[in-house]
Amino acid sequence: MVAANSDIQDLLGVAGGAGFWRRARPLMLWGGLGLVIIGAAAWWWTSSALAPAVLYHSVAAKTGDLTINVSTTGTVQPINQVQVGSEISGRVDSVSVDYNASVTAGQVLARIDTDQLAAQTQHAAAVMNAAQADVAIKQAALQLAQNNQARAQALAARDLVSQQGVDNAVAALHQAQAALNASSAQVKVAEADLTADQTQLGKAVIKSPIDGIVLERNVDPGQTVAASLQAPVLFTIANDLTQMELLVDVDEADAGSVRQGQSASFTVEAYPNDRFDAKVVQLRYDPVTVNGVVTYKSVLSVDNAKLLLRPGMTVTADITVKRLDHALLVPNAALRYAPPVAAAGGRNFLDQLLRRGGSRPATPSTPVTMKPDEKRLWILRDGHAVPETVTIGSTDGTWTEIVAGPVRAGDLLITGMGGAS
Repeated sequence: MVAANSDIQDLLGVAGGAGFWRRARPLMLWGGLGLVIIGAAAWWWTSSALAPAVLYHSVAAKTGDLTINVSTTGTVQPINQVQVGSEISGRVDSVSVDYNASVTAGQVLARIDTDQLAAQTQHAAAVMNAAQADVAIKQAALQLAQNNQARAQALAARDLVSQQGVDNAVAALHQAQAALNASSAQVKVAEADLTADQTQLGKAVIKSPIDGIVLERNVDPGQTVAASLQAPVLFTIANDLTQMELLVDVDEADAGSVRQGQSASFTVEAYPNDRFDAKVVQLRYDPVTVNGVVTYKSVLSVDNAKLLLRPGMTVTADITVKRLDHALLVPNAALRYAPPVAAAGGRNFLDQLLRRGGSRPATPSTPVTMKPDEKRLWILRDGHAVPETVTIGSTDGTWTEIVAGPVRAGDLLITGMGGAS
């Protein structure tokens, strides 16, 4: 029986089974590898056919007009606004105007009690009269001294008067002349005092310095005003409310763009649906720093013929610093878009094999050094994202001008990625 089994094994060539497995192992390894490759290829083809395509959000480039604005805030102010105060202290006798009253230059606004000032003025006038009378006395004394001196000179010529008598007459003449000069000076002092008191008396009548409208009234009859340190403000008068100005704050980053003569428009909360026109007349050099933020005051002129605008209203203004006609424009979102970056390295053969062309978004190539005014856009062409480098110009925050580059109106610019379809 043993001899029979040995014969069978020799016939099959698998003595002890070792020879068979030596010959069968290579065939099994190659067969298994072939099955893996065939399975992977089949999966790749089926997954490519069934893989969802990437959806891109895109906006077409266009040709249009671009307006560059600088946004500011500020207040409405009268062009000429005057504060009328009192230079003297006293009790207010009467007030002749009220809020919103139209006044003319020289019109009486209020009167302050003048009893004490009138008494001071009368006293100054009396002092001046006394000084003038003293001048008349000194003039008479001078005339007498002149006569005495002339008489002494005549008598001295005939040796009837000594030289001492002549010298006394000359000295008396000089004294009379000096006394007259002193009295004349006193008259001028008295006149100046009288003028000052009369001026103070005149200031008791408060008058309008300009034609305009009373914006503010801070005094009532019977009130006492004190002008010891500074003149108290009694009235505020605006010259002409049909012509107003805006005083707005321009950020330091925009100060280089704002120029005199530029047009602007603005809104106020009182009329939210209306826009008013204005024009830049001045950009001041004096900086205003608040909490580390530097701004510059800009003055805009406004026609307020309808008297809709009132002093102190808060405005939001847009100053037009540049206009472009028929410019090639692209959305700013397209300039910000960049496709996802694939992980570098770490791909094995199977990963490379399983990559499905057309089903994954394009990945950016090696970074390219660009100038500050250059940007990269991704254009959707035949369903594929194609990168292009363009030179940009001005922007309004939503659209940007394309100065140079392979972009044409109507090109679909990728602004983002959506879900798969």
